[in-house]
Amino acid sequence: MSTVPDAVVELATSSGFLLVLILVLPFAAVLLALVLGGRNPRRVAFLTLVTGLGLAIAIALALARGGQPLIYLLGNWAPPLGVALRADGLSVTMLLTTVGVILGVAIYARNDFTTPPGGGEERAPLMFWILLMAVWGSLNLIFLAGDLFTLYVALELVTFAGVPLVCLDGRPATLQAALRYLLFALVGSVLYMLGAVLLYGAYGTLDIALLAQRVRPEAAAYAAAALMTGGLLAKTALFPLHLWLPPAHAGAPAAASAVLSALVVKGSWFLVVRLWFDVMPGVVTFSAAQVLGALGAGAIVLGSVVALRQERLKLLVAYSTMAQIGYLFLMFPLAFDATGQLSAPAPAVAGGLLQVVSHATAKAGMFMAAGLIYAALGHDRIGELAGVGRAMPVATLALAVAGVALMGVLPSGAYVAKKLMLDAADASGQWWWTLVLQGGAVFTAGYVVLTLFSVMRRAPATVRLRTRVSPLAEWVALALSLASLLLVFAVPAIPEASPVGGLASETLAMLVALGLGGALLVYGLSTQTWGGRGTADRPLRRAGAALGALFAGADDLVRRWSTATASLLLLVMLLGGLLLAGQPG
Repeated sequence: MSTVPDAVVELATSSGFLLVLILVLPFAAVLLALVLGGRNPRRVAFLTLVTGLGLAIAIALALARGGQPLIYLLGNWAPPLGVALRADGLSVTMLLTTVGVILGVAIYARNDFTTPPGGGEERAPLMFWILLMAVWGSLNLIFLAGDLFTLYVALELVTFAGVPLVCLDGRPATLQAALRYLLFALVGSVLYMLGAVLLYGAYGTLDIALLAQRVRPEAAAYAAAALMTGGLLAKTALFPLHLWLPPAHAGAPAAASAVLSALVVKGSWFLVVRLWFDVMPGVVTFSAAQVLGALGAGAIVLGSVVALRQERLKLLVAYSTMAQIGYLFLMFPLAFDATGQLSAPAPAVAGGLLQVVSHATAKAGMFMAAGLIYAALGHDRIGELAGVGRAMPVATLALAVAGVALMGVLPSGAYVAKKLMLDAADASGQWWWTLVLQGGAVFTAGYVVLTLFSVMRRAPATVRLRTRVSPLAEWVALALSLASLLLVFAVPAIPEASPVGGLASETLAMLVALGLGGALLVYGLSTQTWGGRGTADRPLRRAGAALGALFAGADDLVRRWSTATASLLLLVMLLGGLLLAGQPG
């Protein structure tokens, strides 16, 4: 029988029980909602979320007070026989972000998924609230689990809770999209599990802390790292493995899209971070990290260009999610120093984490605003959104604020994230990532300008809304967007992030420059003409149309099953080869 030091036991029993509570709470809510049924699942969800927010804050305070990770040993058995729950700064940040966004989604969706008074139990409302709690609990498990097998279980729980959210309406198109998502996610799960089996066979444990001590640069570790990374990238929908993401968002309810885009894809990204920086820091190599960064750059360019060519607002936001995911993987090459060695990755990881939080809040607000516009008009065709800005000012403001936050200007969290990663690129001599980071902001500005120009145009006649949307839902979308824009105030310890002083004029100049660059991209690449004649015959428009068609064709090609599967297998082999070749002789 394994024993544990008294200090660890004391730590686990004094504060670690909070980790168990925040894990048990959502799943208890799932069971209670199933038992009670009727109108009760919504009430259970809200009560649980408010309680969960309090628990997440308590965990954050306990971590800050103790100055070291919180640990809980299930059954008081230490690894490798037992299972440990651990919470560090990265985990707590994700816990707080997740419960905050899901609480916002719940408030937003309270009227869309409710059982009418006097009516019988309905399938969609019952399943939505149950699945929302299940996604929340599964993500919490990802952020707190201390071993790779428990993380595998959590990944599968997230998948099986997230997939049904795509097809709540039961339409054939959404069922097909959900099945596409499920099957490709399961391929990723198989690869992840194969890697975990290799690690267990080689080192006799799957506990993260123990593996960090035992893993050595050898064949089993190379193969496991390549397999697990490839599987997780498939679940994250990183280019060129994004075949399931656009169709999943196209027909899903806005609340479901907000959860999928803001949170679900972050779970697998979080595991890549754990795998590279906690489990295998001595195995991963500079060249393999460059591949992840290159895929991120490809996602930024392709996702942004294809977003500019969309006819529907929701698909535009979906492709912008694909582009923003790319930023999350720029942190991996930037964690290496000028000599190509993995250095203390604190600045790069901090930048990636801030990017995650900023994207989660902004993208949730953006999807919510797009969903409100669709509900009010009965469509979300970009070319027919004129007058929406006047008819729905709060939803339009939410779109604008979220877009500005994603562009990375002060005082947004994305600005701080970009600043940290630019500093890391400069310190490590990786100037090419500076070009990607700066150029990516212009691409982001492109689809933001396109969206805002569409909704702010004067309509030829008064816009007649098909239905009146909930004012509270509009304000929730705006609140989440503002949270992303004002995230800089949560990181006052970073001097460069200060939103006061001489940076005001610099910020305005940056915003103007990005706006002009984005407008140029819209003119050259967008398919929208808004009734203008003759512009399509101009040389710049013709060249832009040809280039845009090329990117759209490339997107169609990589989203085919055969291409995506081949890309995944080739990526695994490439990573494995680079890990092997990058090790000292």
